[in-house]
Amino acid sequence: MSRDEPLVVVANRLPITWTEGAGWTASAGGLVTALEDALVGDRLHWVGWSGAAETAPAEWRGIRLRSVPLSDDDVAGYYDGFSNSCLWPLMHDGLRPSRMDWDWWRSYETVNERFAVAAAEVAPPGATVWIHDYHLLLMPAMLRRRRPDLRIGYYHHIPFPPPVVFQRLPWRDQLIEGLLGADLLGFQIAADAEAFRATAADRGWSVRGGAVAGADGRHTLVSHFPATIDPAPLEAVAAEPATIEAAKAFRDAIGSERKILVGVDRLDWTKAITARLEAFGMLLERRNDLIDQVAFVQVAVPSRDAVAEYQAECAEVQRLVGEINGRFAKMGTAVVHFRHGSMERNELVALYRAADVMVVTPLRDGQNLVAKEFVASRIDDLGALVLSEFAGAAQELRDAVLVNPYDVAGMSAGYLQALEMPVPKQRLSMVRMRGAVRSWDARRWTSSYLTMLREAAAVSQGTAA
Repeated sequence: MSRDEPLVVVANRLPITWTEGAGWTASAGGLVTALEDALVGDRLHWVGWSGAAETAPAEWRGIRLRSVPLSDDDVAGYYDGFSNSCLWPLMHDGLRPSRMDWDWWRSYETVNERFAVAAAEVAPPGATVWIHDYHLLLMPAMLRRRRPDLRIGYYHHIPFPPPVVFQRLPWRDQLIEGLLGADLLGFQIAADAEAFRATAADRGWSVRGGAVAGADGRHTLVSHFPATIDPAPLEAVAAEPATIEAAKAFRDAIGSERKILVGVDRLDWTKAITARLEAFGMLLERRNDLIDQVAFVQVAVPSRDAVAEYQAECAEVQRLVGEINGRFAKMGTAVVHFRHGSMERNELVALYRAADVMVVTPLRDGQNLVAKEFVASRIDDLGALVLSEFAGAAQELRDAVLVNPYDVAGMSAGYLQALEMPVPKQRLSMVRMRGAVRSWDARRWTSSYLTMLREAAAVSQGTAA
């Protein structure tokens, strides 16, 4: 895609966050970083909710912003309700029950329509519109009806379940039809793209090769593009003397003689933090000689604190932390260190560098960029990664110690394997994983998706050469 062509990014949130005292600052996440280099000036627009009562600026770092207002009722129904209490568990293979609420559905429809109207108003003629994630499944078709001149893509950042799970939704056909308004549907891994095609076929849509024919006769291409990071900034931070000193300070505070396992996650039940801690407790129980030699550091970033299920998850994590420390730690010390809060990037990179073992063990994850951030930060080519085989990142990071998060004993054995990994093996594995992250970085992800979107739109609109 040319830098001169207009691009409209649509996501639930704008790329900025309001914080009392600091005002508007850049949001965490790699999407805005990847797109800042793709286009410049007024060629890049971003449509989303500000997440704050304060009025968002009309422009941020050369990106034109269009804020979509959400009331408290919208947040309760569209966001906390349908998106996160219905779609989120269902998309994660229905591992927990989804609440099917018709009031939430109506709120979801209303807000998706509002996003479509906003995008239709800001998109220049013939622009590319790139819609992101499960909050906006209805929007592609809504936008297509208003602006058939647009090139429309959708990217699904979380997993997509098999047909038998997705079909539990009373609104399954409306959601599929909404997605088929796009020219290109992007998923994290091939299995998720195939799950969508199978679901569409089961519901009566025509599937040929990698495309699905919509009710209007258009064809929507379905493919996969693993989301990733830009490793260069992390490598630069990791090399700074201040980062190296901060990593040493972390180790000194925990005990320089101990090997450190580290977990960094949003506080969400899909991340399996409780099973991860149980596996660590099992390791200490089976290997008492390790009690004074290892420690676990778990950072849990607050997530959806207003939802009772997440409050319960936080309470259970804290209970396990106390139980393990009570059983194994000496008076005045800890074997598990828990931080319930976010970390600045420099501090996070220092923690990655301090880790002997990074533990990333979700029950199901579209990708998991923490695993890739850890690998990019290890410019010393040391350390080991314990990674769930159900994270999308496991498709690329095959040199990690792959574990099944449903098997606590197996996870515990994976910890021991990583802790005892010889240095030459660490170096070989890390060099390979760092090579994988470098070869498929955020800019390549962006350009590959947008190039295929252009091609898919040309075929769909009958303008391909």
